[in-house]
Amino acid sequence: MHDRRRLKNILGGSLGNLVEWFDWYVYSAFGLYFASAFFPSDDPTLSLLPAAVVFAIGFIFRPIGAWLMGIYADHRGRKAGLTLSVSLMCFGSLLIAFAPTYAQAGVVSPAILVAARIIQGLSLGGEYGSSATYLSEMAGRERRGFWSSFQYVTIIGGQLTALGLLVGLQTAFGESAMEAWGWRLAFGVGSALAVVVFFIRRRLDETLSYENVAKLDDRPKSSGRSLFRDHPREAFLVIALTAGGTLAFYAYTTYMQKFLANTAGFDRATASRIMTVALGLFMLWQPIAGRLSDKVGRRPMMIFFGTCGLLFTYPIFSTLEQTRDPLTAFALVVAALVMVTGYTSINAVIKAELFPSHIRALGVALPFAIANAIFGGTAEAVAFWLKDSGHERWFYIYVSVVIGCSLIAYIRMRETKTTSLILED
Repeated sequence: MHDRRRLKNILGGSLGNLVEWFDWYVYSAFGLYFASAFFPSDDPTLSLLPAAVVFAIGFIFRPIGAWLMGIYADHRGRKAGLTLSVSLMCFGSLLIAFAPTYAQAGVVSPAILVAARIIQGLSLGGEYGSSATYLSEMAGRERRGFWSSFQYVTIIGGQLTALGLLVGLQTAFGESAMEAWGWRLAFGVGSALAVVVFFIRRRLDETLSYENVAKLDDRPKSSGRSLFRDHPREAFLVIALTAGGTLAFYAYTTYMQKFLANTAGFDRATASRIMTVALGLFMLWQPIAGRLSDKVGRRPMMIFFGTCGLLFTYPIFSTLEQTRDPLTAFALVVAALVMVTGYTSINAVIKAELFPSHIRALGVALPFAIANAIFGGTAEAVAFWLKDSGHERWFYIYVSVVIGCSLIAYIRMRETKTTSLILED
């Protein structure tokens, strides 16, 4: 494929991924404002806790979405999987934007919220596998780490866009308006952007890896059974290497905003601004780390994350507890994000390089979604539960231990850069 056309497809796929993750992260970014609308309480933690549980419920359904839509993308094409996932995300955002509050509809209100997050969980479960596979297959061998890093550029970009919108709306409308109705605007924006992406994705090229397999009359079938029967080592490796990375990612990003406001004592606007600037830097250095992996390999990058995360997670969180200076807090958050870059910048390409093309989308998506449901989606709920029970620092230990377990997998894994099963360039 001509380099210009390759770049056009990569950017088109990345833009869609950004919007998908924007829709997903709007829930987390605006949770400080809408939690009391669905779960009213005089104690802010008791409103945030059930909202975090709903956030985790969305993750529980990501493995189901990964299973169904991973098979769909392996059978119908990566482009078809991407188009379907963004359609589901649009519908989920619309449901939340127009959902009644608890005062208006009682238990129906949180039930609608749960239904919407289930739909979005199904969507994102398929999105990750389809987009990671698409970007990895579309990139050339020599720059595969660099181009595949744009998946997390757009994942972080979606989170950053959500936080940027939050800061803009906070400035424009103020706290009372944000709690009353301002948070609904964000979900409305997300659904509108998803419609735009739907039409962009319909014009993307299909990858050569899929087209080559689609030509075979007797091509192997993609299914959950065949994944764990024929590729058990690779599937469980994806779970192992994802566990620590995804827990760290959600602890350092989505939960960190609440931690700064709810534990460190910063006001909500300051916490949002700290995270917005820090995530902006985090997004920019993903391609740098991805390109570095093209030079030194994927495994050293993962070992860097695992070692630093094991050693420094507890000191960073415990120091932030006592921090009242925004610049000091910003520096500590940036340090945490530098550590996790060793995972985020290359985890997608590592997973794609492990599997043959006929089962690649499912192999990337399903084990990742299982680990995400167990460790990533529950991060906030575990943190709030431990804080409410008076043992907040146990969360820092929990994150450190899980990262340490993943570090063992990083040390033992083979170098996928030199053993990649992506054969087309």
